Amino acid sequence: MGTKPKALLLGKLDHAQETWNGLSPIAELVTSRARSRAEFIDECIRGAHDGVVAICDRAPSSFAATGRYDAELIAALPSTVRFICHNGAGYDSIDVPACTARGILVSHCPKVVDDATADTAMFLILAALRGFNNGILAIRAGVWKSPVPPPPLGHDPQGKTLGILGLGGIGRNLKRKAEVFGMKILYHNRTKPGDETMADGAEYVGFDDLLARSDVLSLNLPLNPKTRNIISTNEFNKMKKGIIIVNTARGGVMDEEALVEAINSGRVLSVGLDVYQQEPNIHPGLVSNPHVCLLPHMGTSTVETKTKMEECTIGNVRAALEKGTLNTVVPEQAHLAANL
Repeated sequence: MGTKPKALLLGKLDHAQETWNGLSPIAELVTSRARSRAEFIDECIRGAHDGVVAICDRAPSSFAATGRYDAELIAALPSTVRFICHNGAGYDSIDVPACTARGILVSHCPKVVDDATADTAMFLILAALRGFNNGILAIRAGVWKSPVPPPPLGHDPQGKTLGILGLGGIGRNLKRKAEVFGMKILYHNRTKPGDETMADGAEYVGFDDLLARSDVLSLNLPLNPKTRNIISTNEFNKMKKGIIIVNTARGGVMDEEALVEAINSGRVLSVGLDVYQQEPNIHPGLVSNPHVCLLPHMGTSTVETKTKMEECTIGNVRAALEKGTLNTVVPEQAHLAANL
C-alpha cells in the first residue's frame, strides 16, 4: 500500500472531532504546533508539513497561527497542498487569486449559516427599530423610571421598507423572516438575477433607489475589493433621514467613521452591528452611543450552526481526498472545479 496523503487541521474543532477522526482510513491526520504565524511559516519552510494535500482551516481559532492567507503564507505552503477548506461562509481572510495562481482550490461553508445569520439580523432590526438597547442600558444603569420607558420611543416594523443589499442565501432567509413582521422588501445585487424566482417576490431596485427608499437597510454582501466601504459618506447622504442600518456581513463593507458622523448628524437614527472594521476594536463613537446595538460577531454562534459548519468543512476535506474536488468551492473558482 502507498503512503496515505496528509490532511492538516489548523485550529480546534469544538463539535465534529469524531467526524475528523473518521478521515483516518484515507489520510494521515496531522496538526501544527505553531503558536504564531512566524512559527507556522517556519514549520512549512522546514518541511514539517510536506505531503499535506488538504488543509482544514478551523477559523477563527486558526488565525493565531496563520493570520490572513495572503500571498506570503500561500507561497510558504508545501507544494503538495491543493485544497484549503475554510470553516466559514465569508472567506475574505483568504487571497483567492493567490491560491488560484498556485493551483489551490478553496472551499467555504455557504447555506449552513443562513438561518443563524438571518436570525441575528432580524434581532438587530427589531432592537434598532424599537430602541431596545437603550432600555436595556437604562435598566442596567439603574435609571429606569417606571412606568415610562426611557426615550426616545421606538418604531414598529409593520409597514416599514427593508432594503437588503445582497440577496444571497442569508438575504433571502432574512426576507422571509422580515415579511412575517409585516415589512416590505426591496433588494439590490450587483447583477440582477436572470431567474426572478430566486428573489422570491422581492422587488429589485438600483443601488441608489435602495438607499433612498429603505426605512431599514440590511447589509448581507461579501467583503471583497469591490464592496469595501460600499456604504460611506456619499451613500449616507442618499438615504432617508432617520434610516436604521444593520450589518451582519463584514465590518469592512461600511465606513465606521462615516457611520458615526451620520448618526451624530441625525441622518441615521439607530444601528445594529455584529461585525466591525477592526475586530475586536470598535469605533468609540459606536460604543458610547446608546442607540447603537452591538454584538461581538456572534451571528453564527449556535451549537447547531457551528456543528454544521465543521461538518461542512470536513466534508470538503473528504471530497478533496477521495474525489480530488470540493463540495462547496468558492464562486471565483467554480470554473476551475468544474474542469476537475
